[in-house]
Amino acid sequence: MSTDVNPVTLELIKGMMRTARAEMEALIERTAMSPFIREKKDYFTSFFDRDGKLLYGTNLPLGGNLLDCILQTYDADTMRPGDLYWYNDCYGSGGGVSHSPDMVFVAPVFAEDRLVGFSQAWGHLWDIGGMMPGSISPAATEVFHEGTIMPPVRIYREGVLNDEVWRIFARNSRFPDILKGDLRAIMASCRLGQQRLEEMFERFGTPVTLAAFEMLMQQSREAVRQAFATRVPDGTYRFKDYLDSDGVTDQSYAVHLSLTKSNGDITLDFRQSDDQAKGAVSFIMHESVPKFMYSLYLTADDPSVLINYGFVEAIGEVKTRPGSIVNPTFPAPLGMRSNTMLRVNNCVFGTLAQATEGQTSAASPVYVIYMLRSLDLKSGDYALCIEGMAVGFGARPFADGIDAVYYVAQKNYPIEFAEMEFGMRVERYSIHRDSGGPGTYRGGCGVVRDIRVIADEGILASRLENVVYPAWGVNGGHSGRPGKLLVNPGTPEERDLKPLSDNNRLRKGDLLRIMTPGGGGWGDPLDRDAQQVQADVLDGFVSAQSALEDYGVVLMPQSLEVDETATQQRRRRMRRQTAMFHRGEYLTAVD
Repeated sequence: MSTDVNPVTLELIKGMMRTARAEMEALIERTAMSPFIREKKDYFTSFFDRDGKLLYGTNLPLGGNLLDCILQTYDADTMRPGDLYWYNDCYGSGGGVSHSPDMVFVAPVFAEDRLVGFSQAWGHLWDIGGMMPGSISPAATEVFHEGTIMPPVRIYREGVLNDEVWRIFARNSRFPDILKGDLRAIMASCRLGQQRLEEMFERFGTPVTLAAFEMLMQQSREAVRQAFATRVPDGTYRFKDYLDSDGVTDQSYAVHLSLTKSNGDITLDFRQSDDQAKGAVSFIMHESVPKFMYSLYLTADDPSVLINYGFVEAIGEVKTRPGSIVNPTFPAPLGMRSNTMLRVNNCVFGTLAQATEGQTSAASPVYVIYMLRSLDLKSGDYALCIEGMAVGFGARPFADGIDAVYYVAQKNYPIEFAEMEFGMRVERYSIHRDSGGPGTYRGGCGVVRDIRVIADEGILASRLENVVYPAWGVNGGHSGRPGKLLVNPGTPEERDLKPLSDNNRLRKGDLLRIMTPGGGGWGDPLDRDAQQVQADVLDGFVSAQSALEDYGVVLMPQSLEVDETATQQRRRRMRRQTAMFHRGEYLTAVD
């Protein structure tokens, strides 16, 4: 017999979960020790029902079902109040987590002596061992190079810490104090979420709360199905995007997606994607990941829709091929898997662009990461800087792409913090002019940062993508411009760095220039309002040369006012047939 839940109660339960999750994340932010968690917000929290289905989560489609491997290892009947579970095993979890530094903690929630759900918190740890400080390297050729692998373990049993496991894991980190501080913050967040769910069950009662969970998942499921029904006609839509290389070889890799919709049934097929990489860019793609990508985009205009397992249930089969770039076999390295994950995301946009006649965002490039490492030979202490750099996001059918933004929901280090914490001096931080793809709506611009090395020596690892294959434009928009890595630019000692590489030696006084890529444009750039192009020139997003050559806008030399007559004449001469996609040139086929 079903339990009725009135609309007011349903909204209260939804609001309480949203508030509780925000409270959990605030606790991590205030108490974690590593810069990557505390300052960059590389963590998230969520709630699950008693069967391991997501009740409410984040908008980061990084991993799959985080609880499957725990429920497969530990019988739910053996779980007790005070237990806490922990893992980071990418292969053992089937992509529940997708690279080893991501640590998952889960606390069971009980009401009336009955298991009713789970509280979960996840964070990217600063260092868990492996071949290089930071546990991620473009030079890795197996997952064992990327740090300690923790299968699902009960780290707390009825409130008592498993001290042996705790000490073994901490001993494998180059920064054990930072690691233990982060772990405590994440575990405390789990406990807080557990407490808030227990309060919810106590307030509304077990039958009503469980029924509300089912209703919220049903709402999300129906929202996605309705979006597909109204926006995606029946048919098959194919798209292929490329990774520049894997860091170990110069080989490029294709991610291929086929979206088929027939009578309401939706199938996603990745089996034509290339084989797994030798380097660390392969992505264990849990089947829920592309489902979340489609669902998040198609429901983005409705803030009432909760991010939950309904997103997964709304979409049918996901087909992958074992041994491929999106379904690698053990022990392929995974540390740089975002390079592939974001190509999957762009393939989602590419298929939707075809289904909706271009009414989707253009492609966004992979965010840039650099790692600067050093070792004090006298003290034996390691120094480590890991930073993700902002890029430009793809333009939208209604607006420019966002400039200078890091990955979804994450932050950038304040300059003052970076200089104090990492032994560097930042001499420039600006917009990467002309990096955004030209279009009726311009792609977002990346950034330029100049970093002066003030340590005696440093070893640099870099992850810069979209150099060979820039972020594509859509519906007549042009692709974004690539980034670049330079040491000592403008001097006799200037040198280019390989975009995806490790063991680049920097000396005291060297200047590292990081130029990040821009997003693709949307719509023909000749249709962009000339006054907006002028404003972009004045604001430093677009050069006068690009205004002339890409947008056909003629600016007067001194005043930079728009020459309306000359602009109209030039645009008439420049007009030509466009295409749905642009990657350096207009593409007639992308499958």
